[in-house]
Amino acid sequence: MQPRIYSLEEHQLSHEKIDNHAFYIIHKLREAGHKAFLVGGSVRDLLLNRTPKDYDISTSAKPEEIRSLFRNCILIGKRFRLAHIRFGKKIIEVSTFRAGETENAELIVRDNVWGSEEEDVLRRDFTINGLFYDPENQEIIDYVDGYSDIDRRILRTIGKPEIRFSQDPVRMIRLLKFSARFDFEIEQPTFQALLSCKREILKSSSARVLEELLRMLESGSSKEFFHLLNEYGMLKALLPELAHFLQIYPENITFELLKEIDIEIKKEHPSFDRSLLLAALIFPLFDAYLKTKMKAPRPPHLGQIAEMAYHVIGGIFDHFFTLPRKLRSMVANLITTQYRLVPLDGKLPKKPKIIKDLQFKDALHLLKLRAVAHSELMTFYTFWTKTAFLAHRGSSENASQEKVSHEH
Repeated sequence: MQPRIYSLEEHQLSHEKIDNHAFYIIHKLREAGHKAFLVGGSVRDLLLNRTPKDYDISTSAKPEEIRSLFRNCILIGKRFRLAHIRFGKKIIEVSTFRAGETENAELIVRDNVWGSEEEDVLRRDFTINGLFYDPENQEIIDYVDGYSDIDRRILRTIGKPEIRFSQDPVRMIRLLKFSARFDFEIEQPTFQALLSCKREILKSSSARVLEELLRMLESGSSKEFFHLLNEYGMLKALLPELAHFLQIYPENITFELLKEIDIEIKKEHPSFDRSLLLAALIFPLFDAYLKTKMKAPRPPHLGQIAEMAYHVIGGIFDHFFTLPRKLRSMVANLITTQYRLVPLDGKLPKKPKIIKDLQFKDALHLLKLRAVAHSELMTFYTFWTKTAFLAHRGSSENASQEKVSHEH
């Protein structure tokens, strides 16, 4: 197969936009006699005038050959052998050309058969991720018509979609991720395959799927992603309790909380703790569950709420996922703390005590997100923000006085 080559005059992607370390790696690999190209998401993002989060390189060099060229290189992975080249905190991933996947629809469990650059492209997931960029010649090399799909804003699998999704069901999650992030349309055969193969997602590694969901909560496009996940039935497969809640309580604030998180991420680029993101995702469900327990003679106390939170989190995630114990405890604590900040009786405490908890800042942030959706909660958010400020100022003044006393 002969690729279509796009020149600088056509694609307008100057090598000056390429990360210097990525350019250095490609140049050094080529000096050693290997082929090497920028590949995948970084090429796609640059063509969309977005700043890539990371840069991936594909090369004819074997993993051991890559390691021999770079002292700052480590090899990782068994299922998919990769080289990570470190520059301080930055990691650039370098992979060896893989042989193309067969038309066998069996789940892929190992992927370390080396191949040509053409074969490497043909085993990738979507056409928009199947472009090579040669920074030295400033050319885009396209075997799969991915360049025109980016231009048309179309999502299309490389190869038959049913087979591609059966080989690696996580590709269905990635399909919805790209649709949410870029507002691309899914071409019809790929969309039909998504609907017919969605239950295949349960054959995937739960850790891989959880990581994709967490990354989407951090992406600035979480509302649209979870909306698509729910609309196309994949949420029902992965998180049936959450899908059921969204169906029977259509007026809940789940998507409003995700929308506010997306707005903050796009405007301020904060680093949200993942426990806060998960707590925001499931708090409306837990709050509805708790209200069903309010019919008892006495409302539950905080200890009981904490136990219920831990129980409900298990009910939501344990169907498919295994949440790390620490993460589960942190999510439960953030949810429980909401009822310390906003008591079930709806009254502000007369003598508030600042909550000495490492997660207090995140708990207050979650209350702020809730207050945007329910304006009556803004009184509580303002109250606790002021209380925390006064407590911090008081402790700072005491520390200063102690220092002066010590010096004298």
